[in-house]
Amino acid sequence: MSRLLAQILDLLAGDVQADRTVPPTGFTARLTIFTAAAMALLAVFALAFSLSTGRLAERWSEELARTATLRISAPPEQMAAQRRAALELLATTPGIAEARALDAEETQALLTPWFGPDLPLEQLPIPQLIEIVEDRPGYDATGLRARLQAEVPGAVLDDHTRWREPLVAAAARLRLLGWLAMALIGGAMAAMITLAAQSALSANAQVIRVLRLIGARDAYIARAFVRRFTLRALWGAASGTTLGAAILLVLPGGAADAGFLGGFGLAGGQWLWLLPIPPLAAAVAFTATRAAARRTLERQS
Repeated sequence: MSRLLAQILDLLAGDVQADRTVPPTGFTARLTIFTAAAMALLAVFALAFSLSTGRLAERWSEELARTATLRISAPPEQMAAQRRAALELLATTPGIAEARALDAEETQALLTPWFGPDLPLEQLPIPQLIEIVEDRPGYDATGLRARLQAEVPGAVLDDHTRWREPLVAAAARLRLLGWLAMALIGGAMAAMITLAAQSALSANAQVIRVLRLIGARDAYIARAFVRRFTLRALWGAASGTTLGAAILLVLPGGAADAGFLGGFGLAGGQWLWLLPIPPLAAAVAFTATRAAARRTLERQS
């Protein structure tokens, strides 16, 4: 990798005479710049998707890990007694910072997204829910379940483990999908730049023959093409990355009620991940153009 970067930096010095073998404008120039810009823009969004998904899943997982729910199902005449017993038991359990019984309005708010606002709670056997907030060391869930079974038979403890594990697994898959998308973007850019380089080499076949007649080596000719296409990809990718960063900046902020879109984007030091995109695009262009130039020049010899 260091050798490849050294070769790319060496190309930036350039050779004015060799550069004249490659037309500075035309279809191939526009295609290379547009391809690099478009792929860099997509790479910014793929990177933001991957990082945002991981950040959102971590936040949700942390929130679920700090809380638990106690559900009490009992006949109406026993509900108040079991609620008091459960709250007293939780208050004496090490590792629990707070335990609070949800009132009818809070229960209604929880059920409204599923059953609508007109759910008649007073006519339905809705369980009593108790919100548990654990302390930093945490509590012994197995021991707590045993105590609840003995003292509050109608209580069921949900420590949100079944919700956290699928969330973490889904986040890992989505992050992998984001990195896979970036790899595909790099491959597509390499293919497009290869086609553009081959087109430019074929269009300048007569110029290449004249250069060979006056003693120019294939390495000298290939170097001119590689440098021009590498620079085009670098400037195009820089433009696409800048545009992508500007779009991310104008997206909605990470408000708590903004949903997934509110958390989409980059935060803090994650913006530094955008800096390698233009150099990586230039490296892809350098590798693809050098291979295409060698193959095309060998066929034309």
